[in-house]
Amino acid sequence: MVELSSVQQVSVFLENKCGQLADVLRVLSEAGINLGALSIADTAGFGILRFLCGDPARAAAVLREAGFSVGETEVVAVWVPHRPGGLSGVTEVLRPLGINIDYLYSFRGPDPGSAVVVLRVENGRDAQAMAALRQAGLQLLTAEEANGL
Repeated sequence: MVELSSVQQVSVFLENKCGQLADVLRVLSEAGINLGALSIADTAGFGILRFLCGDPARAAAVLREAGFSVGETEVVAVWVPHRPGGLSGVTEVLRPLGINIDYLYSFRGPDPGSAVVVLRVENGRDAQAMAALRQAGLQLLTAEEANGL
Protein backbone atom coordinates (compact mmCIF):
# COMPACT_ATOMS: atom_id res chain seq x y z
CA MET A 1 0.00 0.00 0.00
CA VAL A 2 1.31 3.45 -0.91
CA GLU A 3 1.60 5.79 2.06
CA LEU A 4 -0.38 8.98 1.66
CA SER A 5 1.52 12.16 2.37
CA SER A 6 0.64 15.79 2.28
CA VAL A 7 2.75 18.53 0.73
CA GLN A 8 4.51 21.32 2.64
CA GLN A 9 3.34 24.85 1.86
CA VAL A 10 5.03 28.07 2.99
CA SER A 11 2.88 31.05 4.02
CA VAL A 12 4.22 34.58 4.44
CA PHE A 13 2.24 37.29 6.19
CA LEU A 14 2.71 40.66 4.52
CA GLU A 15 1.62 44.17 5.30
CA ASN A 16 -0.64 45.40 2.55
CA LYS A 17 1.75 48.04 1.29
CA CYS A 18 3.82 48.64 -1.80
CA GLY A 19 7.03 46.61 -2.07
CA GLN A 20 6.26 43.82 0.40
CA LEU A 21 5.81 41.15 -2.27
CA ALA A 22 8.86 42.40 -4.15
CA ASP A 23 10.93 42.05 -0.97
CA VAL A 24 9.85 38.44 -0.43
CA LEU A 25 10.51 37.53 -4.05
CA ARG A 26 13.95 39.18 -3.95
CA VAL A 27 14.94 37.19 -0.84
CA LEU A 28 13.80 33.94 -2.44
CA SER A 29 15.52 34.78 -5.72
CA GLU A 30 18.81 35.61 -3.99
CA ALA A 31 18.59 32.25 -2.18
CA GLY A 32 18.06 30.45 -5.50
CA ILE A 33 14.55 29.28 -4.57
CA ASN A 34 12.13 28.84 -7.45
CA LEU A 35 8.39 28.99 -6.84
CA GLY A 36 6.27 26.26 -8.39
CA ALA A 37 2.85 27.62 -7.44
CA LEU A 38 1.61 30.58 -5.47
CA SER A 39 -1.47 32.35 -4.26
CA ILE A 40 -2.02 35.71 -2.60
CA ALA A 41 -5.07 36.50 -0.46
CA ASP A 42 -5.48 39.96 1.00
CA THR A 43 -7.53 42.04 3.40
CA ALA A 44 -7.38 45.77 3.96
CA GLY A 45 -4.41 45.51 6.30
CA PHE A 46 -2.40 42.45 5.31
CA GLY A 47 -1.92 39.74 2.74
CA ILE A 48 -0.97 36.09 2.89
CA LEU A 49 1.36 34.72 0.23
CA ARG A 50 1.14 30.93 0.03
CA PHE A 51 3.48 28.92 -2.17
CA LEU A 52 4.98 25.56 -3.04
CA CYS A 53 8.64 25.31 -3.92
CA GLY A 54 11.50 22.87 -4.23
CA ASP A 55 12.82 23.36 -0.68
CA PRO A 56 10.09 24.66 1.64
CA ALA A 57 12.14 24.33 4.84
CA ARG A 58 14.97 26.40 3.36
CA ALA A 59 12.53 28.96 1.91
CA ALA A 60 10.91 29.40 5.32
CA ALA A 61 14.31 29.72 7.01
CA VAL A 62 15.67 32.40 4.65
CA LEU A 63 12.45 34.40 4.89
CA ARG A 64 12.47 34.24 8.70
CA GLU A 65 16.11 35.31 8.66
CA ALA A 66 15.08 38.31 6.54
CA GLY A 67 12.49 39.27 9.16
CA PHE A 68 9.28 37.96 7.62
CA SER A 69 6.54 36.21 9.59
CA VAL A 70 6.41 32.73 8.05
CA GLY A 71 4.28 29.65 8.60
CA GLU A 72 4.54 26.14 7.23
CA THR A 73 1.38 24.17 6.56
CA GLU A 74 0.58 20.70 5.33
CA VAL A 75 -1.73 20.80 2.31
CA VAL A 76 -3.24 18.23 -0.03
CA ALA A 77 -2.28 18.48 -3.70
CA VAL A 78 -4.11 16.45 -6.32
CA TRP A 79 -3.71 16.05 -10.07
CA VAL A 80 -6.94 16.78 -11.94
CA PRO A 81 -7.88 16.81 -15.59
CA HIS A 82 -7.60 20.31 -17.04
CA ARG A 83 -11.10 20.43 -18.46
CA PRO A 84 -14.55 21.61 -17.42
CA GLY A 85 -15.57 19.67 -14.33
CA GLY A 86 -12.03 18.70 -13.25
CA LEU A 87 -12.21 20.66 -10.00
CA SER A 88 -15.84 19.68 -9.47
CA GLY A 89 -14.70 16.05 -9.32
CA VAL A 90 -12.51 16.87 -6.33
CA THR A 91 -15.19 18.76 -4.43
CA GLU A 92 -17.79 16.07 -5.10
CA VAL A 93 -15.52 13.47 -3.48
CA LEU A 94 -15.16 15.55 -0.31
CA ARG A 95 -18.75 16.77 0.03
CA PRO A 96 -20.41 13.52 1.21
CA LEU A 97 -17.72 13.15 3.86
CA GLY A 98 -18.46 16.61 5.22
CA ILE A 99 -14.85 17.72 4.68
CA ASN A 100 -14.69 21.49 4.48
CA ILE A 101 -12.15 23.16 2.19
CA ASP A 102 -10.59 26.13 3.97
CA TYR A 103 -8.95 27.42 0.78
CA LEU A 104 -7.52 26.21 -2.51
CA TYR A 105 -5.50 27.33 -5.47
CA SER A 106 -4.51 25.63 -8.68
CA PHE A 107 -2.03 25.67 -11.51
CA ARG A 108 -1.65 23.93 -14.84
CA GLY A 109 0.42 20.79 -14.89
CA PRO A 110 3.31 20.10 -17.26
CA ASP A 111 0.95 18.17 -19.54
CA PRO A 112 -1.59 20.44 -21.29
CA GLY A 113 -4.39 18.12 -20.10
CA SER A 114 -3.47 18.27 -16.42
CA ALA A 115 -3.71 20.67 -13.52
CA VAL A 116 -2.86 20.54 -9.83
CA VAL A 117 -5.27 21.67 -7.14
CA VAL A 118 -3.76 22.55 -3.76
CA LEU A 119 -6.25 22.24 -0.90
CA ARG A 120 -6.18 23.10 2.75
CA VAL A 121 -8.94 21.08 4.39
CA GLU A 122 -10.27 21.54 7.87
CA ASN A 123 -7.85 20.68 10.64
CA GLY A 124 -7.12 17.02 11.15
CA ARG A 125 -8.87 15.72 8.03
CA ASP A 126 -5.95 15.62 5.56
CA ALA A 127 -5.55 11.83 5.75
CA GLN A 128 -9.27 11.24 5.28
CA ALA A 129 -9.40 13.63 2.31
CA MET A 130 -6.34 12.07 0.67
CA ALA A 131 -7.70 8.54 1.12
CA ALA A 132 -11.06 9.52 -0.38
CA LEU A 133 -9.45 11.29 -3.35
CA ARG A 134 -7.22 8.32 -4.05
CA GLN A 135 -10.13 5.88 -3.71
CA ALA A 136 -12.01 7.99 -6.27
CA GLY A 137 -9.17 7.39 -8.73
CA LEU A 138 -7.46 10.75 -8.38
CA GLN A 139 -3.68 10.91 -8.10
CA LEU A 140 -2.10 12.90 -5.29
CA LEU A 141 0.94 15.04 -5.87
CA THR A 142 3.76 13.58 -3.82
CA ALA A 143 6.14 15.64 -1.71
CA GLU A 144 8.88 14.69 -4.18
CA GLU A 145 6.81 15.99 -7.10
CA ALA A 146 6.11 19.21 -5.21
CA ASN A 147 9.81 19.55 -4.46
CA GLY A 148 10.49 19.31 -8.19
CA LEU A 149 8.36 22.37 -8.94
